Amino acid sequence: MSDFTGKAGLVTGAGTGIGRASAIAFGARGAAVGVLDVRAEEAAETARLVEEAGGRALAVTVDVGDEASVAAAVTAVVDAFGGLDFAHNNAGIMGGNALIQDLAVEDWDRMIRVNLTGVFFCMKHELPHMVARGGGAIVNTSSNAGLYAVAGMPAYVASKHGVVGLSKAAAVDYGKHGIRVNTLCPGSTQTPMLEAYTHGTDGVAARVNAIPLGRLGQPDEVALGAVWLCSDEASFATGISMSLDGGRRA
Repeated sequence: MSDFTGKAGLVTGAGTGIGRASAIAFGARGAAVGVLDVRAEEAAETARLVEEAGGRALAVTVDVGDEASVAAAVTAVVDAFGGLDFAHNNAGIMGGNALIQDLAVEDWDRMIRVNLTGVFFCMKHELPHMVARGGGAIVNTSSNAGLYAVAGMPAYVASKHGVVGLSKAAAVDYGKHGIRVNTLCPGSTQTPMLEAYTHGTDGVAARVNAIPLGRLGQPDEVALGAVWLCSDEASFATGISMSLDGGRRA
């Protein structure tokens, strides 16, 4: 099991789902974890679970679509733990279903702001601390929709493709500083966000039928991908997009 003892990092969108599982997994491996979420109560609960798993935790309320909020949150984590070694920028939203010609500008803007610009804001304020640290690792959550198109979701697909491209650009620019940047591309995973989006069992069943392994992914399975990409075991991995989708892309 990867050892993060003495390392400090943060996870955004850590209040539920993949983000919560990721924060707990880092904590269980000895890390100090900044637990960032727009929902204060959920962040506090995740922080409790991180500490229960054996890690240190700091719950911070953040809106990733607001640069000042992101800057303050990153600073709070660095001040609390003395630096920043890793980050899992996981916060995101689903929705905006419409053909391009029918897509409301405000729906497009919100999707891009949270899913793509939010990752940009996070890296903008994380990277200087990692440069000062002499290295680090960042994992940005995209989606399988960042690797291929999904019908009727142009804003979501565009935002998640953008995360893949932005991560590759950062990997190229910051490799000389010993900083690795990778993208995690989950397929359908059993999270509150997916359950809300699919509106019940029929939508979930349709997704399961398209997965060769015959089931949804679990948040802790995806979280282990983020842990590996941030660990020393992935020391030569940068600029990659790891698809965890039960074979759907195959």
